[in-house]
Amino acid sequence: MDDVVVVGAGPVGLWLAAELRLGGASVTVIEPRPAPDPHSKALTIHPRTIEVLDSRGVAEAFLAEGVPIPNGHFGGLDHRMDFSVLDTPFPFTLALPQTRTEELFESRARELGATVRRGHRVTALRDEGVVVDGSEILRARFVVGCDGAGSTVRQSAGIDFPGTDATTWGWLGDVVLDNPPRGGFANVTTPRGGLMIVPMPGGVHRIVGGDPGSVRSGRPGELTLRELRAKVLDIAGSDFGMRDPLWLSRFGNASRQASAYRRGRVLLAGDAAHMHFPAGGVGLNVGVQDAMNLGWKLAAVVTGRAGEDLLDTYEAERRPVGAELLVHTQAQTALMTAYSADGQALRGVLSDLIATVPDLSRRLAERLSGLDVDYGTGRRVPDLRFADGSRLFELLRSGRHVLLDLADGAVRHDVPGDTVRVTTEPAEAEDHADWSTVRAALIRPDGHRAWSRF
Repeated sequence: MDDVVVVGAGPVGLWLAAELRLGGASVTVIEPRPAPDPHSKALTIHPRTIEVLDSRGVAEAFLAEGVPIPNGHFGGLDHRMDFSVLDTPFPFTLALPQTRTEELFESRARELGATVRRGHRVTALRDEGVVVDGSEILRARFVVGCDGAGSTVRQSAGIDFPGTDATTWGWLGDVVLDNPPRGGFANVTTPRGGLMIVPMPGGVHRIVGGDPGSVRSGRPGELTLRELRAKVLDIAGSDFGMRDPLWLSRFGNASRQASAYRRGRVLLAGDAAHMHFPAGGVGLNVGVQDAMNLGWKLAAVVTGRAGEDLLDTYEAERRPVGAELLVHTQAQTALMTAYSADGQALRGVLSDLIATVPDLSRRLAERLSGLDVDYGTGRRVPDLRFADGSRLFELLRSGRHVLLDLADGAVRHDVPGDTVRVTTEPAEAEDHADWSTVRAALIRPDGHRAWSRF
């Protein structure tokens, strides 16, 4: 019997499997695809996710292969948010195909001892585990559905998925451009539609956009290169010499959230828990942070270091994040599809505000990047650097709590027995204003503050 069966070997399921193994849980991942999907739905890795990778010692490969982008958009507005003002060692996003992200995550999960079974499908839940391929019973204490918006786990557990159906459809093409825009990037919005062009590794560009003809309730037919070329030419006045498409697709703005993230021994994460329009490229990132929150807690439960009530905090902390995600992506969808003269005026006003009100731009950037998430006990902790040369993200790589004793004298506080204790002054506390008066703090394995003393 496994401690946990994870259903779905996308980025969320694979990162969760790695976190569970780091915490000492036995885990098997079941995935129907024989290999990662060559067509990458997600492309953007946000600053907080890079921090997560760094706090586990695996950021280097992503930084080496991804294309850094020093800003981000809100609703496709012309003026972009400047990420350089963010309090993070990684003030940028990375453009990296999801296929490669999955490969790197799977390597980590396997290296830590997770079993990944590809080419097999979970068809039902049972009291003792899951049914695989219609007949095999795989026993496990807990099951986590990371199997996407159409989640078999969620449906089998009887968890509702309320929300709204798609009313508009975006389109994308991963293509070769003989005449790419200057710098490789483009962000064009007109009454005829809007599009963005983003360079990808390997000399490919992603063109993603929408137009008034895509506002409809029913899904359009399959996208063709001819149609994509016509849309791009109409909006941008050039097709940029597009050819040799690797992938053409459409996506809708259906917006849904699971009514519960946990039902007994069944839990949900990623797209199985929330689906939305891919505005800002936040979906993969929120899902990975679902996994980061759940992984250490579920591992602590199955290894006997915590009671099952700890799992209740997963839904309490992550479901509000998912709800906010839906609101923000719906707001961005409204802006991205504001093709009328009134809509274009609204876009212009908001775009100018982003350009001229730094606090607004920074606040939106913090929210988009995941750096502002606060679970009540405290926000995510920055990468504090200490006088002995260590830094916090390095100390978190064991997956254990970290107790910071930043003042003379002992700290009297109940902490888990596997806690790393650091007794040193921050070398750069002045760079983090809200840490200048902290004398002691307990940092959770996911990098959020659990407790602090001033």
